[in-house]
Amino acid sequence: MNPTAINRSMGKAEWAMLITLSLLWGGSFFFNAVAVRELPVLTIVAARVALAAIILHLVMRMRGQNFPVGRNALLAFAGMGLLNNAIPFSLIVWGQSHIASGVASIFNAMTPIFTVIAAHFLTSDELLDRRRIAGVLLGLAGVVVMIGSEALHSLGVNVLAQVAVLCAALSYGFAGVFGRRFKALGISPMATATGQVTASSLILVPLALLIDQPWQLAVPGIETIAAVFGVAAFSTALAYLLFFRILQSAGATNISLVTFLIPPSAILLGVAFLGESLLPRHLAGLALIAAGLVAIDGRLLARALK
Repeated sequence: MNPTAINRSMGKAEWAMLITLSLLWGGSFFFNAVAVRELPVLTIVAARVALAAIILHLVMRMRGQNFPVGRNALLAFAGMGLLNNAIPFSLIVWGQSHIASGVASIFNAMTPIFTVIAAHFLTSDELLDRRRIAGVLLGLAGVVVMIGSEALHSLGVNVLAQVAVLCAALSYGFAGVFGRRFKALGISPMATATGQVTASSLILVPLALLIDQPWQLAVPGIETIAAVFGVAAFSTALAYLLFFRILQSAGATNISLVTFLIPPSAILLGVAFLGESLLPRHLAGLALIAAGLVAIDGRLLARALK
């Protein structure tokens, strides 16, 4: 038996890791909601990526893996760090200072839908077909339902916060397409994860020092410090390690199922620990986005038609 073979049908171990990953990434919305009560956006995001970068560099060193330092690799890390970390992390944290973590996680579930759109225009081998177009339309309908008629009356801060999280999902979508180049460059997934958080640290830490001047801020409480450490160590560093472990074992198609599991995790954490609640239109929007993801994924439809 080939030890590197991918399990197309996930077993209990893969499912356990996938659910854990969804909790880690769903937990990022919870950690953000706690941290943003006392700390400014750039300080939170800079601390997140900087701590994660330190952890991942240590893991690479313990594994005896070398960090790529070639010009092409460094430029690719910079692009990925911007699209996959710096921009979306900042937009999501700012958005969460105005909307519930569960709502933010639902809008973030548009990521694979935006990825499909970006891939259609930026690649030659991932074009939209009727099934994917239907999924995109369902997802966009979900967004319209969630925002509701509020946007027609005024572009208040609540609407802008929702748009910010949507733009974060769009940035993730472009990152998904941009990230295809790492395989061609021969850079391992582990090095890609480490490189992108390192690059985003070099972007965000100077900005946070210049704009937020964190040394002048009041000392945050223990809950806030724990939340920042949690989003860095668990929702970023550990999540990436788990992500690539599942990717190696079960493949990219199976790991995409995590998209379906993140919103429920974030919603449950928000309701249980933050006292958040969702409006009926948010649940309706989640249902439409989930239907869009099912259409794009295709596997459930294929089984139903058998």
